[in-house]
Amino acid sequence: MIVDVHSHMSDAALHLTDEFKADLGESWQGLTIDATPDIHRQAVAAVDAIIVFPLYAPYSGIVVPNEYVADYVRGAGDNVIGFASVDANDADAPDQLEHAAKNLGLRGLKIGPIYQNYDPLGEGALAMFAKAEVLGLPVMWHHGTTFVRKAPLKYTQPYQVDEVAIRFPDLKVIVAHMGHPGIGETVSVVRKQPNVYTDISGLYPRPWLYYNALITAVEYGTADKLLFGTDFPLFTAADTIAGLRNVNAFVEGTALPRVPEDVIEGIIHRESLTLLGLD
Repeated sequence: MIVDVHSHMSDAALHLTDEFKADLGESWQGLTIDATPDIHRQAVAAVDAIIVFPLYAPYSGIVVPNEYVADYVRGAGDNVIGFASVDANDADAPDQLEHAAKNLGLRGLKIGPIYQNYDPLGEGALAMFAKAEVLGLPVMWHHGTTFVRKAPLKYTQPYQVDEVAIRFPDLKVIVAHMGHPGIGETVSVVRKQPNVYTDISGLYPRPWLYYNALITAVEYGTADKLLFGTDFPLFTAADTIAGLRNVNAFVEGTALPRVPEDVIEGIIHRESLTLLGLD
């Protein structure tokens, strides 16, 4: 079974500002973050199950309503699981999250403090995390750098996840993109916190970083907590799988360690929904 834990939905014409799209174009020429229902169905067809989410981040020019994803998920089949997104800057963020879970049928929370411009250890964020824990909603947390010029990097430090996990030990958290470039810090948090996982989405186009990230996880004994994800529509399942299976190619003929094949296949076929309580 192949489960994609990291895919996006948005209509670029409706949900993304020109400023955001300009920043994207400068860093990722030729890529798109346009993923309407018709486009997203391509991602569904490529895997056995998929998690899809909006991002509600007015600060960065991304405003995808929860209802947009919820409407899509209702008609998409049992193998499509929708997450909500709320902004901790909103005083009623916990209530918004409860509405999304209980009335819209969304089963997790997608956050990006770097995009939403809030302190993930601030009062508003902690209230949101507390609500997610009570509702049993796993949190997909964007970590790592970004192409958005005005997004504050101080709000995307992997050690912040450790603080949250200590306060909310039953909250399941997925650190997106292995927290790159803070991969070592991410792995250290994943190792010490039982309910913290990380996904490998969006990393294969940087092969040296990717190789080092996987080797770091192997050396720290956390490879079984790496989840398969694509970051669709930026990247596809086919390309992500090919990148994983090719990760050792450029170290052939050297004394550098190889990422074991069973680790590679384990990531691709991980029972992520069971780990996240979503099966």
